[in-house]
Amino acid sequence: MSNLQLWLAITGGLVLVLVIAHSTWTSRQSQPKQAEPLVTADELEALEVLPDAIGSIQPGLQNDDFPVEVQSRDISSQLDALIDVIATMELESPVSGEAAIAALPPIRRIGSKLFVVEGLNADNGSWEILQAQRYYSAFQAGIQVANRQGPLSEIEFSEFVVKAQAYAEVFSATAEFPDMHEALSHARELDQFASAHDAELSFTLQARKSAWSPGYVQQQAARLGFVPGVIPGRMVVPASHMGLPPVLVLHFDARAAMAEDPNQAALRSISMTLDVPQVVQSEQAFARMCDTAQQLADAMDGIVTDDNGQSLTDQGIHMIDQDLRQLYDELAARDLPAGSLQARRLFS
Repeated sequence: MSNLQLWLAITGGLVLVLVIAHSTWTSRQSQPKQAEPLVTADELEALEVLPDAIGSIQPGLQNDDFPVEVQSRDISSQLDALIDVIATMELESPVSGEAAIAALPPIRRIGSKLFVVEGLNADNGSWEILQAQRYYSAFQAGIQVANRQGPLSEIEFSEFVVKAQAYAEVFSATAEFPDMHEALSHARELDQFASAHDAELSFTLQARKSAWSPGYVQQQAARLGFVPGVIPGRMVVPASHMGLPPVLVLHFDARAAMAEDPNQAALRSISMTLDVPQVVQSEQAFARMCDTAQQLADAMDGIVTDDNGQSLTDQGIHMIDQDLRQLYDELAARDLPAGSLQARRLFS
């Protein structure tokens, strides 16, 4: 073999090696980042924790991150004239909790709103959610005047009257109702207030280069305090107190979370949300949201943007923080402080 042929063979071999190496590197770059095979005990516990460790929510509220079987039941009164139309029912003699529960209508929803009956405990004189092995000297039925689906309508009020009166008749009682026009006027006014003071913030985390696998996202998020929600593709930061909604929610594509091989599913963006009226101000949720989003982006080689894909600036964050402080003050002035039972019901 001549020197030229030898040189060409060597050159060809080097080119082939370079092509294979480049192909391998490109293939690896295109693969979504995977979770580390070894995690600490704390990380493993966070990844495997069940939602019952998160806490529970008040009866009547909707939250997909808390299964019904682990919800603690608060039997104290929920109905409040501030956000409910209330019909009262006087009884001739006390009624057992078993009878009161048995008389409840099978469908306790009117339109988008819940129909609620409470009893006046004959022993302690307190209004409470109906319980067995109790006796009640009076009942009150209520329906919420507004929620995120809109204000109470005339048709819903009429259906409420029918349901409440039917319940009262079981016990030979008469239901006393507030004036319909005043109730509907209050419903519209409260709905306008709620619409002007509702806020759900959302950040988007986008991958700079390599995509992320669901397991990688879960592992990185768990290190920052997130635990799995019930719905695939959702993780939450639990509230400081049992029974309250999560402080932050992390969302990613549920299809990727349920893929046959999640390690091959690729995520190029995830979102983090804060439902402001649902979270008490003392949680400092927005500051935690900003800090957590940035830490997660740094760990995953991503960037944090708003819903429009614009990078967040210190000035923009400061403006949002100022607006939120004002929102908290206005909610509290209306006796609807963020995170309170009344606020959580109104903004649901």
